[in-house]
Amino acid sequence: MTDEELQRLVEQISRESFGKEFRHRAVFNSRLRTTGGRYRLQDHNIEINPRMLTEHDEATLVGVIKHELCHYHLHLGGQSGQHRTVAFKKLLKQVGGLRYAPAPVNQKPRVRRWYLYICTNCQQKYYRARKIDVTKMVCGRCHGRLAWQKIVLAPTRPH
Repeated sequence: MTDEELQRLVEQISRESFGKEFRHRAVFNSRLRTTGGRYRLQDHNIEINPRMLTEHDEATLVGVIKHELCHYHLHLGGQSGQHRTVAFKKLLKQVGGLRYAPAPVNQKPRVRRWYLYICTNCQQKYYRARKIDVTKMVCGRCHGRLAWQKIVLAPTRPH
């Protein structure tokens, strides 16, 4: 599905489910990782995670679109489009949108870079996500000097 087809689908769902026109842009955004879609308050555009279509069925995509359209129509109608409001929950239930986007199917753990520092006194290991200044930082156990050792690639902080 292309962005133009998504635009037509969102306009059609808006007319049929909400009885109102969708006058802004709807596009796929592959940078979305943990959410099914996003309604942008600044420009009123809607971004949809393309994995809602590739990893799930079209009914899931339609449910996510209805969810984002609830934010859209409530915000443009002068109401709060936040998830916790009664108006949002009522409208979402009325149109049959999804409350939560389904979890990604094949999400691989993201490998991160960890910097390993070792105390020159007691050999205590320190894994850090960011580089540290070894001239200012000392060991928390014995106050010895730290020395950079190597970079370790792992999804979570090594032990």
